[in-house]
Amino acid sequence: MIAFVRVASVKPGKQVAAMAFAKEIAGFLKSSHHLDVEVLRPVGGNPQRIAWSTRYADMAAMEALSAKMTSDPKYWELVNGAADCFIAGSMHDGIWQTL
Repeated sequence: MIAFVRVASVKPGKQVAAMAFAKEIAGFLKSSHHLDVEVLRPVGGNPQRIAWSTRYADMAAMEALSAKMTSDPKYWELVNGAADCFIAGSMHDGIWQTL
């Protein structure tokens, strides 16, 4: 099983809009791509972050869904529409293998 976590830093004053986008994109991925995505916020550390987490059966499944998702114009419409909410270059992706 592969666990994927994406963390992004939110611009000052954009927390409400960023959280709305985080929930919207998770809902879109569920309805359009059948991907269960959790939206996370930190309990400690820098509070100006949002994370998304999901799991895949294996790397091949992750790569296949990623290719499908990134070829979807609606996905890019949502992502580009929220670009002003996040600090450029702050996104960090973690890919973990479960034991």
